[in-house]
Amino acid sequence: MKPLILAGLTLVSALAQAQPLTLERIVSEPALAGSQPFKPALSPDGKRVTWLAPREDDIDRFDLWQYRLDNGQRSRLLDSTLFEEGELSEEEKARRERQRIYGKGLLEYDWDSQGKALLFPIGGDLWLFRLDEAKPRQLTRTEAFETDARFSPKGNYVSFIRDQDLYVIDLASGQERRLTTGGEGPIKHGMSEFVAQEEMDRMSGYWWAPDEHAIALLEVDESPVELVIRNEIYADGIKLTEQRYPYAGKANARVRVGVVSLNEGNLAWVPGAEDKGGYLPRVNWRADSRALTWQWQSRDQQTLQLWQWLPQSNKRSLLLTETSDSWVSLADDLHFLKQRPGFIWSSERSGFRHLYLMDAGGKLVRQLTEGDWAVDALEAVDEAGGWVYFSGRKDTPVERHLYRVSLDGGRVEKLSRRQGFHAPVFSKDGSVYLDHFSSNRQPPQLSLHKASGERVTWIEENAIDKDHPLASYWAGWTQPQYGTLKADNGMTLHYRLFKPQVEPGKRYPVVVRVYGGPGAQTVKDAWSRHDYFTQYLVQQGYGVFQLDNRGSTARGHQFESQIYRHLGKVEVEDQITGAKFLRSLDWVDGDRLAIYGHSYGGYMALMGLFKAGEYFAAGVSGAPVTDWSLYDTHYTERYLAHPADNAEGYKVSAVFPYAKDLEGQLFVYHGMADDNVLYQNSTQLYKVLQDAGKLYESKDYPGSKHSMRGKSVGLHLMATIEDFLNRRL
Repeated sequence: MKPLILAGLTLVSALAQAQPLTLERIVSEPALAGSQPFKPALSPDGKRVTWLAPREDDIDRFDLWQYRLDNGQRSRLLDSTLFEEGELSEEEKARRERQRIYGKGLLEYDWDSQGKALLFPIGGDLWLFRLDEAKPRQLTRTEAFETDARFSPKGNYVSFIRDQDLYVIDLASGQERRLTTGGEGPIKHGMSEFVAQEEMDRMSGYWWAPDEHAIALLEVDESPVELVIRNEIYADGIKLTEQRYPYAGKANARVRVGVVSLNEGNLAWVPGAEDKGGYLPRVNWRADSRALTWQWQSRDQQTLQLWQWLPQSNKRSLLLTETSDSWVSLADDLHFLKQRPGFIWSSERSGFRHLYLMDAGGKLVRQLTEGDWAVDALEAVDEAGGWVYFSGRKDTPVERHLYRVSLDGGRVEKLSRRQGFHAPVFSKDGSVYLDHFSSNRQPPQLSLHKASGERVTWIEENAIDKDHPLASYWAGWTQPQYGTLKADNGMTLHYRLFKPQVEPGKRYPVVVRVYGGPGAQTVKDAWSRHDYFTQYLVQQGYGVFQLDNRGSTARGHQFESQIYRHLGKVEVEDQITGAKFLRSLDWVDGDRLAIYGHSYGGYMALMGLFKAGEYFAAGVSGAPVTDWSLYDTHYTERYLAHPADNAEGYKVSAVFPYAKDLEGQLFVYHGMADDNVLYQNSTQLYKVLQDAGKLYESKDYPGSKHSMRGKSVGLHLMATIEDFLNRRL
């Protein structure tokens, strides 16, 4: 990897003396990082860039901003304080928790296909804002909660879900139509089931045909799923919540695909498009609207099939099949071509995710990318120019860059130029893109680029100058040192280390911040809100170390699948490798290492402390999974298989067999209304530790969900963690 270029540090250091971070300042993190564009978009007519940004007077409330490309002017397009917000429905609360959407005001919006109107939900109703009108107008005004709203592909309709059924509004006439009936109780139309939202990254359950003649939708029947009564403990009482939660090994919802015609209004079920004991993770229309495709994934997730249905002939066909000895990962890279038959598909069949050009029947035409590196996502296809744009890790796994390759194959060309993480958002025609960029040295920025990579203009430069909120802290900001270690099997492990100000001859404690689970990466050159607390700990005299163990993402399927059928084994072994490295450093006190993580990281903190107590003197475990039989089907069975087929794997992957070996100091915290990693995980742990006579500390937060959001909760939690580390290390 190239050495870090610390541009800007010297400038800001000369402008201001470093001030120490405070916990109170950290909980105001969006303000601390300056302007942070959220959900940036290019209007389809190419005239505007829009994004959501927090208000200066309320950083939890978001307004919609615009940048006009014709005159370079920036302005607030919609002020969220003009709208009244009602109480969210329980369904919408759960949906936002799945989406990881937090805050108030304008949190979602959708452009019409001409770039002349915006649709947004607020207060449980839908609002339409035409740019040639003075103010937004309300589309719905009901006691029910409208959700998952969007424009139709040509902008003639608005579709949405109300009371578990699908509706549309004809924008020309203003007429509202209900397209499905019977959505109540466990039956849902046009909606996604729990595991699709939480684990498959599919938040919707309906899809417009590109020509607007029909909508494909899911019918979800949750009646097979176990109905549990879950306690959500709040400060002023206990709320009994009924939830159909698909525990590992138990029944899932039944799902099937139907198509409703806009003209006739009839609903037809697609032959064979049923879960059949597995899953339906993706549904897509072909670009010409003449065919519907769906992906079927087996319950063990070792098989993924792409099916196609031709409505006119009522014929279906299997286009392709992916298989694996462990699991087949899902992606959103299916792209049907418009100017020639065929489609682009991504696969990990080589061991790394790469892009493939397929003909209309699903046969391979050519592999577009290859090598021992991973494609992150297909970003855009410019058929006229013959280019395929994608993000990936060709240069290094700790950065994400934008690349392109010809549809005819050939050399991969790198377009992004700065070290760090690039998240491109392309225009409809693929001629320009927004680059949402950040690095360890730069909070999030937004810039407009030509497809060649050339920057056209800044939309939000967010430069760290003398007026930036970070300016007074920046001279004391610690940049991490990157490096690699070798796992026991020879695989390369990437780490980063934040080093405190070291006095010669003095040794310092180190906090190992860990996630450790699949689908995530902590060692990367990107700005993260989690790093504020890291910087704070470093300023208090702690080193902070992060290592992406085997099982983490962006390293290829062979690296990730090392955890298959036995969690908490190779992950802990690799963290031990990291601990040994830390002990070799002359400034580190090897007897004062702590391991700290949340969610899977909370699980890792427990396993590290229980199984490797000789390396870790203390552990902070947040919202941990302690028993994988308490987690959901799709996630858990992907890595541990079905409990009936791997009972021993579930047993040895739980934390309980190792709790008796606790010798170090343990602190556990959990949200008492957590509907993701259920609070029961921690209460079971408490009982096991108590029965074993093991002392521990805990803090449980009334009303908090898995994300532990809220300023007061965040401030108290960080202060408690700091207090624990100070006392125990």
